[in-house]
Amino acid sequence: MSTTTFSPELRRRLMIFGGAGLLILVAAGIVSYIISSSREVAIDTASISAPIIDLSPTTSGRLNAIYVNEGDRLPANTPVALVGTEVVKTKTAGLIVQINDTIGAQIVPGQPVVEMIDTTQLRVVGRIDENKGLAQIRVGDPVTFTVDAFGGESFTGVVDEIAPTSNQSGIVFDISSQRETQQFDVKARFDTNTYPQLKNGMSARMWIYTE
Repeated sequence: MSTTTFSPELRRRLMIFGGAGLLILVAAGIVSYIISSSREVAIDTASISAPIIDLSPTTSGRLNAIYVNEGDRLPANTPVALVGTEVVKTKTAGLIVQINDTIGAQIVPGQPVVEMIDTTQLRVVGRIDENKGLAQIRVGDPVTFTVDAFGGESFTGVVDEIAPTSNQSGIVFDISSQRETQQFDVKARFDTNTYPQLKNGMSARMWIYTE
């Protein structure tokens, strides 16, 4: 009977290929386990948004001038309006989303003359019923989402905030035995540099993968 012998170099290559194949199988098994052990929570009502930053004077006065337009991207400490003799400035870099251009109007402290957002704070924010998987969601859960403006294109993010209270401002009781279902906001951050096309106010859908 003849036996097949392999050179040391060939044996070394076979061992390398065998080890690589084993690693691929292990990685595939891990991914399969994660997917099979995850539960998908779908949220149909979501949007891209960031907190509004109101710019207003510290004293009352007449709105004498507006120096910016909606859509302008400004650095911090940029003049945006003149109220009386006070120059109202940006406190941080951001995007102008709304202005009060009623020149001559009387403006009081706390009344915004310009509204802006910090685009680095954009999040995909979903509103979910409390009985549709809210209890399974945790900060750090991976998220995929789509945006109506971009069809079937998929984006990724991670949950970074779950609202501590519902969107309902007060509790309403009636004679019905059925309780009113409350809704909570779930926010997921994403890389705004990777997805510069995502704009404040865009409608979205999101899927959260929980363990």
